[in-house]
Amino acid sequence: METKIFDARAVRAHRDRAAKTLPRIAPVLEDLAARLLDRLEDTKAKFTTALDFGGRGAIAPALLARGMTVVSADFSAPMAARAGGIPVAVDGEALPWGEQKFDLIIAHCSLHWINDLPGALIQLRRALKPEGLFLASIPVLGTLTELRAALLEAEEACTGAVNPRISPFPELRDCAGLLQRAGFLLPVADVEDIELLYANPLALLHDLRAAGETNAVTTRSKTTPNRTMFPMALGNLPIRDSRAVATLRLAIMTGWAS
Repeated sequence: METKIFDARAVRAHRDRAAKTLPRIAPVLEDLAARLLDRLEDTKAKFTTALDFGGRGAIAPALLARGMTVVSADFSAPMAARAGGIPVAVDGEALPWGEQKFDLIIAHCSLHWINDLPGALIQLRRALKPEGLFLASIPVLGTLTELRAALLEAEEACTGAVNPRISPFPELRDCAGLLQRAGFLLPVADVEDIELLYANPLALLHDLRAAGETNAVTTRSKTTPNRTMFPMALGNLPIRDSRAVATLRLAIMTGWAS
């Protein structure tokens, strides 16, 4: 029996809740989206029909402004409704479009919650028209390393045990290979390290919750953590310029349909 890394119901519930708090995190999502959308300037191809997969309001408006017809898909129906395009709620393991529906697909910080990522990429490639473009951003290994280490240290100090509290992320070196295996042409994956600085480290946890990025690992602990654990962990985050540091290691993936 296949092991599920992520609890799909928890992922959906977190994004349902986050649909109400998007304004808090919108500037960060839009800044990250701009790094992805810049890749459209590198091609002379013209796109008319686009799929915004999980963009949380940071992708569809920019595509609509370019005159495209945009479908906004998300694991969460409320989040899809807030995204800006024609809303569609989807199951990440079984996507509904069939073949050759879009000439552009953009997946912005959403693929890392899918259990069968190779299978999802194959389905997305099939949904592209010939010579269609796939763009994706995905957090990779190295993301939130400071928070991961601080939580492990604090939980062990408080309870003598540790639980998975930060998602596992793919490795950068695997990203281009995943695109190639899915049948994309000219697969490319590069990376940018982005430091987020917080005057109040508690705001990091609030931002993760507001973005729908809280723990949805299947093996996560269901018990209430020791009340001293999170304050201890946040106090252990590295400091730069009097601010707590959290790293986002963001991979940009590009591939074309034949």
